[in-house]
Amino acid sequence: MGRVLDEALDLFLGSRCVGCDRPGRMLCVACRSGLSTGARTAWPSPVPDGLVTPWAAEEYDGPVRALVVGHKDRGQWRHRRVLGGLLAQAVRAAVADLDPAVPVLLVPVPSRPGAGRARGYEATSALTRTAAAQLRDERPVAVAPLLASRGAADQAGLDAAGRAANLGGSMHCPTATLAHAGRRRREAYVVVCDDVLTTGSTAREAQRALEAVGLPPVAVAAVAATRRRAGPTGGPTVGPRPITG
Repeated sequence: MGRVLDEALDLFLGSRCVGCDRPGRMLCVACRSGLSTGARTAWPSPVPDGLVTPWAAEEYDGPVRALVVGHKDRGQWRHRRVLGGLLAQAVRAAVADLDPAVPVLLVPVPSRPGAGRARGYEATSALTRTAAAQLRDERPVAVAPLLASRGAADQAGLDAAGRAANLGGSMHCPTATLAHAGRRRREAYVVVCDDVLTTGSTAREAQRALEAVGLPPVAVAAVAATRRRAGPTGGPTVGPRPITG
């Protein structure tokens, strides 16, 4: 049946697997079965000062890179189920040792101003909602788009120091959003969610903005991380703690 479907998709849509270029589904059975079923810590190198523990399900390479780029920049929105599943794995690992009765609040990293409107789609928010839906049978999970971006220059070509300088002060928590969150006062573990962790500068800026309003994250969760990683002792160990809104 799978082979017939692949042949039909190739014939009528001309679609091919983003991982191996095989005609048929946009992610073939073989490439999908090769994806990770877990997550690991993904410390960048160098580690931004004070960064909470980052987790990622995959390396940003091969089929996963193609899925992320297709989802974010090419309108291939059907990838959100696979990518959201990988993000769920990272979140699951990040909160595995925490009290399962305490809700988890997933906060997506915001797009630059106008980027979501230009795409017609808030990619990271969509992945975060998909991840939350997959986790709700395991523990209480909610998505809260608490962060907004004031804007920053394009990150392409910047090293870790350049990215940190570029992003410094670029995110904030709008008053109206926080007022709404305040009406839902409850204890929660806050996890920052993103599609790709590179130098950790974006995650650290999101963490800073949340800490500034009394919502300190316990971890960062990402679909994938680049290969620039330190060893197992490359980052500090930060004790997770719930926040009380």
